[in-house]
Amino acid sequence: MTSAATYAVQPRVATAGDYFALLKPRVMSLVIFTGVAGLLVAPGSIDLLTAFTALLCIAVGAGASGALNMAYDSDIDAVMARTVARPIPRGAVAREEALAFGWTLSVGSVAFMGLFVNYLAAALLAFTIFFYVVVYTLWLKRRTPQNIVIGGLSGALPPAIGWAAVTGSLSLPPLVLVAIIFMWTPPHFWALALYRSGDYARAGVPMMPVVRGKASTRNQILVYSLLLAPLGMLPAFVGLGGWLYLICAAVVGGWLVWEAVATWRETDQEKEPAARRLFGISLAYVFVLFAMLIAEHLLGLVPLGTWI
Repeated sequence: MTSAATYAVQPRVATAGDYFALLKPRVMSLVIFTGVAGLLVAPGSIDLLTAFTALLCIAVGAGASGALNMAYDSDIDAVMARTVARPIPRGAVAREEALAFGWTLSVGSVAFMGLFVNYLAAALLAFTIFFYVVVYTLWLKRRTPQNIVIGGLSGALPPAIGWAAVTGSLSLPPLVLVAIIFMWTPPHFWALALYRSGDYARAGVPMMPVVRGKASTRNQILVYSLLLAPLGMLPAFVGLGGWLYLICAAVVGGWLVWEAVATWRETDQEKEPAARRLFGISLAYVFVLFAMLIAEHLLGLVPLGTWI
């Protein structure tokens, strides 16, 4: 296993790639993707430059949150195998530099959103950054196994920000999209926590498998998955999705539940193969849902209509 000491002997030379890594680009890509969906399915119109500005601000705000998370959690990252190669633990970027970088991007992204898009979108972006950095990272993460449940609200808001960028308001449809990501977050991250529980225990992070045990975690993964599957079909009933979306949501929702059941019945508690599969499938699940919303809009397919 690679340790922080392995990197300590290397010279500290920050590159553009190191600063880009601070932005958590994989997380940022999901945030942008769901933000695009919210922007496209919103009623009304938005010019291309404003839409680009909104998405850029969402991306930069998400990246800023990631940089601040890495800075404040650098002590944890240094003892976890999954995160020890991040820029701060390996000495490529100083913690103080990451903090300055993150807070500068945070203020800049919110300011640009307010100046060039609208104030509601800016307020939602500011709330998202605040919730992820202050509520989740600094308060919840080291104190409660419900950290992912509550903290998941920050990662769930990009569709609402995209919607607000177009309409300047909020309503039920974007909140349904927020609810889907909010309910998706616990089973997704708890699946990871099952097969990374040793890492979290070593770092002293009270993730669900560490505090409540793996059996309780599997139970909760199954419950959340059973609730998520029908929730994922709800956009078809609030004027966002059509038949293509509904069919795809039903299929991938059933697949997610199937793997959640497999994880619940897991017998290999050493390697956790079912939990590893569920982690990957949960990523595919959220991608398919939002990809179908985007595809239907671009293809001009008519939503089923508002049934609720």
